Amino acid sequence: MAADPEFNLLDPRFTDPVAAAEYLESVRWPDRVACPHCGESEREPYRLNSKATTRRLWKCRACRKQFTVMVGTIFESSHVPLNKWLAAFYLLCSSKKGMSAHQLHRMLDVTYKTAWFMFHRIREAMKDDAFTSRMGGVIEADETYIGGKRRGSRRTKRDQDRQAELRGRPKPGGNKTAVFTLVERDGRARSFRMANVTAENLKGAIRANVDRNAQLMTDGLKSYHGLGHEFAQHDVIEHHRGEYARGTVHTQTVESYFANLKRGVNGVYHHVSRAHLDRYLAEFDHRWNHRHVSDSVRTTSALLGAEGKRLKYRETR
Repeated sequence: MAADPEFNLLDPRFTDPVAAAEYLESVRWPDRVACPHCGESEREPYRLNSKATTRRLWKCRACRKQFTVMVGTIFESSHVPLNKWLAAFYLLCSSKKGMSAHQLHRMLDVTYKTAWFMFHRIREAMKDDAFTSRMGGVIEADETYIGGKRRGSRRTKRDQDRQAELRGRPKPGGNKTAVFTLVERDGRARSFRMANVTAENLKGAIRANVDRNAQLMTDGLKSYHGLGHEFAQHDVIEHHRGEYARGTVHTQTVESYFANLKRGVNGVYHHVSRAHLDRYLAEFDHRWNHRHVSDSVRTTSALLGAEGKRLKYRETR
């Protein structure tokens, strides 16, 4: 993994809890410190002289409550030193196809259970609120399947399963999960776990996330029929007829996203539970959406998403 010119694992922010806290404060409160309990920032909270050398403790002048930079974030109530949290953020954000919890537990000298939970909290921080803004311009939409493989099946059966996937229908008795993704040309990606690949579900996700003036591009799946009446333009690529591009009309961008997703799932994680798939999709969405920036900028962007989110261990079981 190439070292980022602004971040590397020997940086004090990754080895010293106090330096890590100072850096996270500069990210979370770039102008002035704000109390996470009452939101007061005009009468800026003041630092307390804590006996603990690894904490930077603050006290609010308004509500008189004490806090650290970890309060009100995914780090809250964690006993893992903050420098290890920042290192975990950096490692996951700088790894192009993800990183296993086993590798993190070896590198940071934490238990596997801790490393696994840390990564899920980081993925929670990476989640983007899909309804803050609608996607526009040229939008490619497609669906794929993530999950286990049949063992000992004949080639003819695998071909039948593949044809079922191409038609957008889950194969009978299969253990794959459908994933639907919207990708802006040269822009963002948003992915969703789909319980069933139906016209109602696919069109519902498109209507909720795509601007009506956008140009849609999909394959010939019947579930997409009729979208041309709701959006500025709807172009269809007929894959079943051997058509994969017609000038600038294609779905190769979203297929490229799926290639990265499957390389990460199959090559790094090997198995992804349906219950946690949404968080893995948030990780790959975040990596795709920040693919043109440095590892340090990608890491800082993920840290900004840590505020206002909590994920408790019992919620992951």
